[in-house]
Amino acid sequence: MQAAPVRATPIPTFTDALRAVESLLLSSGQRTARRNAWTSVLEDRRRAKDRVEAQRVLEQTFTTARH
Repeated sequence: MQAAPVRATPIPTFTDALRAVESLLLSSGQRTARRNAWTSVLEDRRRAKDRVEAQRVLEQTFTTARH
């Protein structure tokens, strides 16, 4: 029985494929702008999560202090 041939290059991931399509369709400046926008979205989500947590702690502290 003969062993299966070993691939010299790894199979690209879905992310790699999306990046390849992106590089074909968008100019460098557009890619940078899109990535910056996505980074801003993620940062906004993080800040919103932090605000919710801070609000929860403040409400818990206020409730505990009243009793």
